[in-house]
Amino acid sequence: HDALPICTMSYNDRIRLLREKNGFSQSQIAEKLFVCQRTYAGYELGETRIPLDSMILLSKVYGVTMDYICCLTNNPH
Repeated sequence: HDALPICTMSYNDRIRLLREKNGFSQSQIAEKLFVCQRTYAGYELGETRIPLDSMILLSKVYGVTMDYICCLTNNPH
C-alpha cells in the first residue's frame, strides 16, 4: 500500500506540474499527444477531459503511473 497521503490536487494540476518539472512547453506535449496546443491547454485548465489514449501517452512520456497522473497516489512509480 501507498504510505503517502492521498493526493489532493486535480489531474489537470498534476499534468501541468509534470510538464513544468520536465521542462516541456504546452506545444511540445501537445505534439506528443497529436493534439493542438489549445486542446492541451484545455486539459491543463480543466476545460476539456483528457482522452484515455492521451493519458496513457502522458504516463509514458513522464515515466509515471496513470494512478499518479490521476492523483490516486503520490507515488509516481
